[in-house]
Amino acid sequence: MLLLQAVLLLLALPSHGQDTTTEGPGVLLPLPKGACTGWMAGIPGHPGHNGTPGRDGRDGAPGEKGEKGDPGLVGPKGDTGEIGVTGAEGPRGFPGNPGRKGEPGESAYVYRSAFSVGLENRVTVPNVPIRFTKIFYNQQNHYDGTTGKFHCNIPGLYYFSYHITVYMKDVKVSLFKKDKAVLFTYDQYQDKNVDQASGSVLLHLEVGDQVWLQVYGEGEHNGLYADNVNDSTFTGFLLYHDTN
Repeated sequence: MLLLQAVLLLLALPSHGQDTTTEGPGVLLPLPKGACTGWMAGIPGHPGHNGTPGRDGRDGAPGEKGEKGDPGLVGPKGDTGEIGVTGAEGPRGFPGNPGRKGEPGESAYVYRSAFSVGLENRVTVPNVPIRFTKIFYNQQNHYDGTTGKFHCNIPGLYYFSYHITVYMKDVKVSLFKKDKAVLFTYDQYQDKNVDQASGSVLLHLEVGDQVWLQVYGEGEHNGLYADNVNDSTFTGFLLYHDTN
C-alpha cells in the first residue's frame, strides 16, 4: 500500500522540462505557480496485497450480570451411596404410653407331693420295707403306712432323706427304687452309746414307681431305734414335675 502511494506521488510531480522556462540563453525560469501545462495523470495501479493482521486488542470491561435463567429439568436418580458412619447415640426419649391390659392367663397349677414319717416300732425285719407309722406329714397320701412304701403319682425329680438312731446293734440300711437298691448306709454301734446314721439322694420317678427303706443283710444289722426322745425318720418330696 505504501509502495502504491509513493508511485502516485512521483507521477504527480512535474518533469524538469515542463516546470521551467527559458528567460534567456542558458537561463531556466520556473513556471508560474498553479500552471500544469501538458500534465497528464498516470494509470491507477493494481490494489496492493492485504497487510498482516494487527495484534489483538485489550479485553473489554466485564458486562452487567444477566437475569436468572429458568430451572433445568430434573436429572436421573443417582446410585445409592455407601453407608455412613454410625452417629452418636441420641438423648433418651420420654416414656411411652402404657400398653393395653393383657388377657387373663391360665392359672398355674402347683404340683405337690411330700411326706415325712417316723419309726414307732423298734423291732424291724430285714430285707423287707421298714414300716414308718409315725406320720408327720402325708397330706397327699402318697406314702402308704401299711406297706412302708412311697408311691409316685406325679412324674418328676424327688428328694429323699432318712435319719436313723442307732442303738444296741449295727445298722445297714438301703434305699430302694423299683426293687433295686440305689443307696446304702452302714453304721457301727458303739457300746453304751446312741449313734446316728443318715443318707439323702435325688431320684427321677415315673408314675407308679415306688421308693422305700429296708434293712439288708442278716438280722444282726437291724439296730434301728426310736423312743419318746429319739426318732428315726424317712422324708421325701417333689422338687419339680416333668413338663412333657
